[in-house]
Amino acid sequence: MVENKSKHAVVTGASTGIGEATVRKLRSEGWQVVAVARRADRLERLAGETGAQVFAADITKDEDIDALAVFVSENGGLDTLINIAGGARGADTVGSANNDDWEWMFQANVMGTLKMTKAFLPALRAHGRGTVLNLTSTAGLVAYEGGAGYNAAKFAQHALTNALRLEEVENNLRVIEVAPGLVHTEEFALNRLGGDQAAAEKVYAGVAEPLTADDVAGVVSYAVGLPHHINLDQIVIRPVAQAANHKLIRK
Repeated sequence: MVENKSKHAVVTGASTGIGEATVRKLRSEGWQVVAVARRADRLERLAGETGAQVFAADITKDEDIDALAVFVSENGGLDTLINIAGGARGADTVGSANNDDWEWMFQANVMGTLKMTKAFLPALRAHGRGTVLNLTSTAGLVAYEGGAGYNAAKFAQHALTNALRLEEVENNLRVIEVAPGLVHTEEFALNRLGGDQAAAEKVYAGVAEPLTADDVAGVVSYAVGLPHHINLDQIVIRPVAQAANHKLIRK
Protein backbone atom coordinates (compact mmCIF):
# COMPACT_ATOMS: atom_id res chain seq x y z
CA MET A 1 0.00 0.00 0.00
CA VAL A 2 1.07 3.55 -0.66
CA GLU A 3 1.12 5.50 2.58
CA ASN A 4 -0.70 8.76 3.16
CA LYS A 5 1.53 11.44 1.66
CA SER A 6 -0.26 14.35 3.31
CA LYS A 7 1.46 14.77 6.64
CA HIS A 8 0.51 17.97 8.44
CA ALA A 9 -1.27 17.23 11.71
CA VAL A 10 -2.68 19.13 14.66
CA VAL A 11 -2.69 17.04 17.85
CA THR A 12 -4.51 18.13 21.01
CA GLY A 13 -3.82 16.89 24.53
CA ALA A 14 -0.14 16.95 23.63
CA SER A 15 1.37 17.76 27.02
CA THR A 16 1.03 14.25 28.46
CA GLY A 17 -0.04 10.66 27.91
CA ILE A 18 -1.43 9.53 24.56
CA GLY A 19 -1.33 13.01 23.05
CA GLU A 20 2.34 13.49 23.81
CA ALA A 21 3.17 9.97 22.61
CA THR A 22 1.28 10.62 19.38
CA VAL A 23 3.29 13.77 18.69
CA ARG A 24 6.51 11.87 19.26
CA LYS A 25 5.41 8.99 17.02
CA LEU A 26 4.27 11.21 14.16
CA ARG A 27 7.42 13.30 14.29
CA SER A 28 9.54 10.14 14.13
CA GLU A 29 7.70 9.25 10.93
CA GLY A 30 8.29 12.58 9.26
CA TRP A 31 5.04 14.37 9.99
CA GLN A 32 4.85 18.12 10.49
CA VAL A 33 2.98 18.52 13.78
CA VAL A 34 1.41 21.34 15.74
CA ALA A 35 1.15 20.10 19.32
CA VAL A 36 -1.63 21.72 21.37
CA ALA A 37 -2.20 21.71 25.14
CA ARG A 38 -2.71 24.13 28.02
CA ARG A 39 0.67 23.66 29.72
CA ALA A 40 3.21 25.75 27.85
CA ASP A 41 6.20 24.48 29.82
CA ARG A 42 5.55 20.88 28.83
CA LEU A 43 4.96 21.89 25.22
CA GLU A 44 8.26 23.74 25.06
CA ARG A 45 10.08 20.65 26.29
CA LEU A 46 8.28 18.55 23.71
CA ALA A 47 9.23 21.01 20.98
CA GLY A 48 12.86 20.87 22.02
CA GLU A 49 12.90 17.09 21.99
CA THR A 50 10.91 16.45 18.80
CA GLY A 51 11.01 19.58 16.67
CA ALA A 52 7.22 19.85 16.72
CA GLN A 53 5.60 23.25 16.51
CA VAL A 54 3.64 23.98 19.67
CA PHE A 55 0.73 26.21 20.64
CA ALA A 56 -0.58 26.64 24.18
CA ALA A 57 -4.38 26.70 24.16
CA ASP A 58 -7.43 25.60 26.09
CA ILE A 59 -9.62 23.85 23.51
CA THR A 60 -12.78 24.70 25.43
CA LYS A 61 -12.17 28.44 24.91
CA ASP A 62 -13.29 29.96 21.63
CA GLU A 63 -10.65 32.69 21.63
CA ASP A 64 -7.85 30.15 22.08
CA ILE A 65 -9.13 28.04 19.20
CA ASP A 66 -9.49 31.09 16.96
CA ALA A 67 -5.86 32.03 17.65
CA LEU A 68 -4.75 28.43 17.05
CA ALA A 69 -6.54 28.33 13.69
CA VAL A 70 -4.68 31.45 12.58
CA PHE A 71 -1.37 30.01 13.76
CA VAL A 72 -1.90 26.75 11.87
CA SER A 73 -2.97 28.57 8.71
CA GLU A 74 0.17 30.71 8.81
CA ASN A 75 2.46 27.75 9.49
CA GLY A 76 1.76 25.23 6.79
CA GLY A 77 -1.90 24.39 7.35
CA LEU A 78 -3.14 20.89 8.10
CA ASP A 79 -4.64 17.84 6.49
CA THR A 80 -5.11 15.79 9.69
CA LEU A 81 -6.79 16.76 12.95
CA ILE A 82 -6.22 14.42 15.89
CA ASN A 83 -8.48 15.16 18.85
CA ILE A 84 -6.95 13.49 21.90
CA ALA A 85 -7.57 16.04 24.66
CA GLY A 86 -10.12 14.90 27.22
CA GLY A 87 -10.25 12.92 30.42
CA ALA A 88 -12.33 11.73 33.34
CA ARG A 89 -13.14 13.18 36.72
CA GLY A 90 -14.70 11.20 39.53
CA ALA A 91 -16.08 7.68 39.89
CA ASP A 92 -19.42 8.56 41.44
CA THR A 93 -22.75 6.89 40.89
CA VAL A 94 -25.49 8.85 39.14
CA GLY A 95 -27.20 9.41 42.44
CA SER A 96 -24.13 11.01 43.96
CA ALA A 97 -22.83 12.69 40.81
CA ASN A 98 -20.75 15.83 41.13
CA ASN A 99 -22.26 18.33 38.68
CA ASP A 100 -18.98 20.20 38.25
CA ASP A 101 -17.17 16.99 37.29
CA TRP A 102 -19.82 16.18 34.70
CA GLU A 103 -19.64 19.71 33.30
CA TRP A 104 -15.86 19.47 33.00
CA MET A 105 -16.01 16.10 31.25
CA PHE A 106 -18.53 17.33 28.69
CA GLN A 107 -16.49 20.45 28.02
CA ALA A 108 -13.18 18.60 27.69
CA ASN A 109 -14.34 15.55 25.74
CA VAL A 110 -17.34 16.74 23.74
CA MET A 111 -17.31 20.51 23.36
CA GLY A 112 -13.54 20.62 22.90
CA THR A 113 -13.76 18.06 20.09
CA LEU A 114 -16.70 19.90 18.56
CA LYS A 115 -15.02 23.30 18.65
CA MET A 116 -11.74 22.03 17.24
CA THR A 117 -13.53 20.19 14.45
CA LYS A 118 -15.67 23.18 13.50
CA ALA A 119 -12.63 25.45 13.46
CA PHE A 120 -10.65 23.27 11.07
CA LEU A 121 -13.37 21.77 8.87
CA PRO A 122 -13.07 24.51 6.21
CA ALA A 123 -9.35 23.85 5.79
CA LEU A 124 -9.83 20.08 5.80
CA ARG A 125 -12.59 20.30 3.20
CA ALA A 126 -10.51 22.60 1.04
CA HIS A 127 -7.58 20.19 1.18
CA GLY A 128 -9.73 17.52 -0.42
CA ARG A 129 -8.13 14.57 1.41
CA GLY A 130 -8.53 15.54 5.04
CA THR A 131 -8.67 13.30 8.10
CA VAL A 132 -10.21 13.71 11.55
CA LEU A 133 -9.29 11.16 14.21
CA ASN A 134 -11.09 11.28 17.55
CA LEU A 135 -9.78 9.41 20.55
CA THR A 136 -12.82 8.16 22.46
CA SER A 137 -12.84 5.20 24.86
CA THR A 138 -14.43 1.83 25.42
CA ALA A 139 -16.28 3.80 28.12
CA GLY A 140 -18.16 5.34 25.19
CA LEU A 141 -19.31 1.94 23.98
CA VAL A 142 -20.44 0.17 27.18
CA ALA A 143 -21.53 1.82 30.43
CA TYR A 144 -20.33 0.67 33.83
CA GLU A 145 -21.12 1.46 37.46
CA GLY A 146 -19.33 4.49 38.77
CA GLY A 147 -18.54 5.67 35.26
CA ALA A 148 -21.74 7.43 34.21
CA GLY A 149 -20.24 10.88 33.73
CA TYR A 150 -17.32 9.65 31.66
CA ASN A 151 -19.59 7.16 29.88
CA ALA A 152 -22.00 9.93 28.94
CA ALA A 153 -19.26 12.23 27.65
CA LYS A 154 -17.54 9.51 25.63
CA PHE A 155 -20.84 8.15 24.26
CA ALA A 156 -21.54 11.69 23.06
CA GLN A 157 -18.10 12.02 21.48
CA HIS A 158 -18.62 8.62 19.82
CA ALA A 159 -21.95 9.80 18.38
CA LEU A 160 -20.42 13.07 17.20
CA THR A 161 -17.73 11.10 15.37
CA ASN A 162 -20.23 8.84 13.62
CA ALA A 163 -22.40 11.77 12.55
CA LEU A 164 -19.37 13.67 11.24
CA ARG A 165 -18.39 10.71 9.06
CA LEU A 166 -21.84 10.64 7.47
CA GLU A 167 -21.97 14.40 6.98
CA GLU A 168 -18.50 14.89 5.51
CA VAL A 169 -18.06 11.88 3.23
CA GLU A 170 -19.11 14.03 0.28
CA ASN A 171 -16.07 16.21 1.05
CA ASN A 172 -13.76 13.16 0.97
CA LEU A 173 -13.11 13.65 4.68
CA ARG A 174 -11.88 10.53 6.44
CA VAL A 175 -13.22 10.18 10.01
CA ILE A 176 -11.60 7.67 12.37
CA GLU A 177 -12.43 6.68 15.94
CA VAL A 178 -9.88 5.03 18.23
CA ALA A 179 -11.42 3.67 21.43
CA PRO A 180 -8.87 2.39 23.96
CA GLY A 181 -9.60 0.32 27.02
CA LEU A 182 -7.23 0.27 30.01
CA VAL A 183 -4.18 2.44 29.31
CA HIS A 184 -1.58 3.06 32.00
CA THR A 185 -0.55 6.69 31.66
CA GLU A 186 1.03 9.19 33.99
CA GLU A 187 -2.05 11.27 34.76
CA PHE A 188 -5.37 9.76 33.65
CA ALA A 189 -6.34 7.79 36.75
CA LEU A 190 -4.59 10.28 39.02
CA ASN A 191 -6.67 13.15 37.66
CA ARG A 192 -9.85 11.09 37.73
CA LEU A 193 -9.38 10.22 41.39
CA GLY A 194 -8.59 13.70 42.62
CA GLY A 195 -4.82 13.30 42.84
CA ASP A 196 -4.98 10.23 45.12
CA GLN A 197 -1.83 8.35 44.05
CA ALA A 198 -2.64 5.20 46.00
CA ALA A 199 -6.12 4.98 44.50
CA ALA A 200 -4.72 5.60 41.02
CA GLU A 201 -2.22 2.78 41.39
CA LYS A 202 -5.01 0.37 42.35
CA VAL A 203 -6.60 0.91 38.92
CA TYR A 204 -3.68 -0.95 37.33
CA ALA A 205 -2.70 -3.23 40.21
CA GLY A 206 -2.06 -6.81 39.18
CA VAL A 207 -2.62 -6.20 35.48
CA ALA A 208 0.43 -7.75 33.84
CA GLU A 209 0.50 -5.65 30.68
CA PRO A 210 -1.93 -2.74 30.46
CA LEU A 211 -1.73 -0.68 27.30
CA THR A 212 0.75 2.19 27.24
CA ALA A 213 0.47 5.60 25.64
CA ASP A 214 2.99 4.44 23.04
CA ASP A 215 0.76 1.47 22.16
CA VAL A 216 -2.18 3.74 21.40
CA ALA A 217 -0.01 6.28 19.60
CA GLY A 218 1.19 3.52 17.31
CA VAL A 219 -2.39 2.66 16.37
CA VAL A 220 -3.25 6.32 15.81
CA SER A 221 -0.21 6.77 13.60
CA TYR A 222 -1.04 3.65 11.61
CA ALA A 223 -4.64 4.74 11.03
CA VAL A 224 -3.81 8.23 9.78
CA GLY A 225 -0.82 6.99 7.79
CA LEU A 226 -2.81 4.60 5.61
CA PRO A 227 -3.70 5.56 2.03
CA HIS A 228 -6.50 8.08 2.17
CA HIS A 229 -9.12 5.83 0.57
CA ILE A 230 -8.89 3.47 3.58
CA ASN A 231 -11.07 4.56 6.51
CA LEU A 232 -10.75 2.62 9.74
CA ASP A 233 -14.13 3.70 11.04
CA GLN A 234 -13.64 2.42 14.58
CA ILE A 235 -10.67 0.77 16.25
CA VAL A 236 -11.18 -0.77 19.70
CA ILE A 237 -7.86 -1.46 21.42
CA ARG A 238 -7.52 -3.22 24.77
CA PRO A 239 -4.85 -5.14 26.64
CA VAL A 240 -5.30 -8.89 26.33
CA ALA A 241 -6.03 -9.01 30.07
CA GLN A 242 -9.14 -6.90 29.52
CA ALA A 243 -11.68 -8.97 27.64
CA ALA A 244 -14.38 -6.38 28.33
CA ASN A 245 -14.83 -3.30 30.50
CA HIS A 246 -16.16 -5.50 33.30
CA LYS A 247 -13.67 -8.38 32.87
CA LEU A 248 -10.07 -7.55 33.75
CA ILE A 249 -7.59 -10.21 34.83
CA ARG A 250 -5.45 -9.25 37.80
CA LYS A 251 -2.73 -11.50 39.16
